[in-house]
Amino acid sequence: MSDLLSIAASGVRAYQTALNTVGDNIANSGVAGYSRRSVTLNEVTVGGGPTVSGLESGIGVLASSIARSSNSFATQAMRSAGTDLSKTTTSVAWLDRIGKALDGNNIAARVTGFFNSSDALAAEPASSALRANFLAAGENVGNAFKATGIAFDQIDSDLDGQATQTAQTLTSLGASLVRINDGLGRTKAGTTAAAQLLDQRDVILDQMSTISEIKVTSDTIGRTSVQLSSGAGVPFVSIGQSNAVRYVRDNAGDVSFQVQEGAGWAKLDPTGGALAGFVEGAQRASAARDAIEAVATKFTTDINTQNRAGYDLNGNAGGDLFMTGTRPTDISIPTSVTFKDIAAAAEDLPGNPGKSRGTRDGGNLAQFNALRLTGLYESNVTSIVTANAAQLKQRSTIAEAQTAIRAGAETAVSTASGVNLDEEAIDLMRFQQAYQASSRAIQVARDTLQTILDIR
Repeated sequence: MSDLLSIAASGVRAYQTALNTVGDNIANSGVAGYSRRSVTLNEVTVGGGPTVSGLESGIGVLASSIARSSNSFATQAMRSAGTDLSKTTTSVAWLDRIGKALDGNNIAARVTGFFNSSDALAAEPASSALRANFLAAGENVGNAFKATGIAFDQIDSDLDGQATQTAQTLTSLGASLVRINDGLGRTKAGTTAAAQLLDQRDVILDQMSTISEIKVTSDTIGRTSVQLSSGAGVPFVSIGQSNAVRYVRDNAGDVSFQVQEGAGWAKLDPTGGALAGFVEGAQRASAARDAIEAVATKFTTDINTQNRAGYDLNGNAGGDLFMTGTRPTDISIPTSVTFKDIAAAAEDLPGNPGKSRGTRDGGNLAQFNALRLTGLYESNVTSIVTANAAQLKQRSTIAEAQTAIRAGAETAVSTASGVNLDEEAIDLMRFQQAYQASSRAIQVARDTLQTILDIR
């Protein structure tokens, strides 16, 4: 009877563990990052030796381990999809900001207004009102370029802040992964605690993969090492140590990410994740800014050159209408320039060189329209805006496709390691019946033993 009692007791213990595991699965069925667990049940034998009756028999059942459901191939596919999607969505965000900076201040429309006011003044060059309108239109152009430059300054500042924060987040994730590695080394494999640590590990690796492309290697108990970027990669996390990641913008405006390597820093060339999106966004912002500054430089240079070729209301040779500050987009009309300084009149050639044709002459202003045709200021600005919009549209389309790919990969992971409530309900009934049967066997053993003891 003692054998029956111990066998039934082992069943109660084993199926209690199984019921607890099923209950844990059901309770966490909606928790992100949770992987289904199952109990591995093994028969306990006496080592193959014969019993008194000469027949071999077991001595119960043992819940030997808690198995965690996972699929390394599906998980890797999900991380890769997340890496690609994060790069694209980050790039889309900055392309959108660039588009708003380029188009939000209506540079092309302000330039058009400037040349329209020039045409009106050329027809009536002595009009004080039209001269004031011309200067006001020039101020509008300068303000539009200046506001665009400020918008790009804000883009650079925001990108620097977010990129720095993302690098710090990646560094923090690396430190957390080292702590999990330490925990796995101290925890018995095949236990609920080990499964919980492995779930936390996978959540961290998934977060890392959205920041940078990662290469992961694991030992037999799940402790993980990580390298960043593709190919051989840059060492980031070993089993017992993690390195820091930082963001750098140099004096030339070029941006990069670096990984601590001993006493120095190794340059990281991200090909995926948010880090790659930041680098791409910074490069596109720099290229767009360079393009708009080239238009600004050509516009101010051409207008100033042409104004110097004419004569103002006082009959003096014209000077510069525009001045620029630190950046080519820092355009303004000096306060010293008045409506009398607009060099509307052309030189009185060939009979009277070096002299103005008079206050009612608009020959020099008429040349502004020729500048408009050859300088292509408005069309160049429009081309810059259109090119950025086309890139944004292309990236947005790619992002939609990658979102679908990521969703499919998540479904595959969920199928492999997620909780199926129908299956859990079946296991719950099965283990409950086994538990009840084991409990009943204990009762039978006790009753039988009591009957034997009651024999006089």
